[in-house]
Amino acid sequence: MTEEYTQQGYHGAMTDPAELSLGELELEERSYLRRVAGLSTELQDVTEVEYRRLRLERVVLVGVWTEGSALESEASLTELARLAETAGSEVLEGLVQRRDRPDPATYIGSGKVNELLDIVRATGADTVICDGELSPSQLQQLEARLKVKVIDRTALILDIFAQHARSREGKSQVELAQLQYLLPRLRGWGETLSRQAGGRAGGGNGGVGLRGPGETKLETDRRRIRAKISKLRKEIKGMGTVRDTKRGRRVTNSVPSVAIAGYTNAGKSSLLNALTGAGVLVEDALFATLDATTRRSETPEGHTYTLTDTVGFVRHLPHQLVEAFRSTLDEVADADLVVHVVDGADPMPEWQVTAVREVLNEIGHRRDVRMPPELVVVNKVDAASELALARLRHLLPGAVFVSAHTGAGIEALRERIGELLPRPEQEVDVLVPYARGELVARVHREGEILTEEHTEAGTQLRARVNPDLAGVLEVFAVNGTSA
Repeated sequence: MTEEYTQQGYHGAMTDPAELSLGELELEERSYLRRVAGLSTELQDVTEVEYRRLRLERVVLVGVWTEGSALESEASLTELARLAETAGSEVLEGLVQRRDRPDPATYIGSGKVNELLDIVRATGADTVICDGELSPSQLQQLEARLKVKVIDRTALILDIFAQHARSREGKSQVELAQLQYLLPRLRGWGETLSRQAGGRAGGGNGGVGLRGPGETKLETDRRRIRAKISKLRKEIKGMGTVRDTKRGRRVTNSVPSVAIAGYTNAGKSSLLNALTGAGVLVEDALFATLDATTRRSETPEGHTYTLTDTVGFVRHLPHQLVEAFRSTLDEVADADLVVHVVDGADPMPEWQVTAVREVLNEIGHRRDVRMPPELVVVNKVDAASELALARLRHLLPGAVFVSAHTGAGIEALRERIGELLPRPEQEVDVLVPYARGELVARVHREGEILTEEHTEAGTQLRARVNPDLAGVLEVFAVNGTSA
């Protein structure tokens, strides 16, 4: 054990918790007893792979290139490698095959499966990850021929979500997504889960010794999973009611809301910390934070608004996750402004923009609502080259360029958010007694002051405010009327 590791691992635990933010404490907790990838290469029994938590160790990646350029297919496999590393595995090989479409039986074709088997044996891999969503029959065929665990991109992302979910709502959402993915992929292994035929002796579907005892274990598992899915949906709906209540309270108080959306690891949490000092977890890993975090902030003029950090997106985000995280993603649809964070240091940031906008359009289409205006923010400018930034300025006109790490451009972003937030519409001309100073403070906080004068009778204000505040101020209107 090196001295550096000792200081970070052992002595880090002795740090005074009062001096650490919530995110720093969570990051420190994650660093304890981190699994060392690649220590075990013994093949595991795959007979109940769908019931076990994924234990990824030494993996080989396989992708099918059906459209686009070779660079795009390699970038997709590179992202899959980052996902695998985030899940705790060691990537040994990455293979891409050019095909018009994936093979319906084995994903890559029978001949290529034999080549893949040779690579698996040569590298000592115990897991194969396919860069796509496999059908149940494809999974079964590949596992039977390769004799190792085979999972797809969807299962990998679900496993990462399961590792990183912290809140009760987040854990329930992930469990729901996993069960929805698992249900059509349940299959019998051996006699204990196989279906038994019923019917009359001599019939086409049954006979002597083949009459079933009733419900098989496979059917029992399916029924239990459906019951669990129903229960989780009710629980998540109840949690969504609490979220809606909090959101409704903010709407009643006329507090504008801003949702931070973007590709995973684009720096959304870092940006939230830079704007509000929230202290949420920041880690250079995909899907490091899943739970929506809402914090208050102020525009340069002093107007209050809320910032919500939402779950990150990724290319081909599993539809089970979009469905399960509906209440969290609804924060985006209900916001007054969407801050779309883009990783300026990514080799192909336009892919990130396309992937995020596809998910946002899906949310808007599902809820049949018009999505709020979008402000594109290019983050990590300190790690990007001038050529790359010049290209992004051409691709994303109107974007704000910032570095949450160094603080560059943060003030410009605050000003731009203040400009795009909805402004109060109703103009009032009131004389507020000095005894009601809280109303003056509220006008300063929620409204837009046009003129302010202190008189003997009180504070005379001409301002633009929201309708609810205008109703409260109506009794103090000059000459009994408000503009």
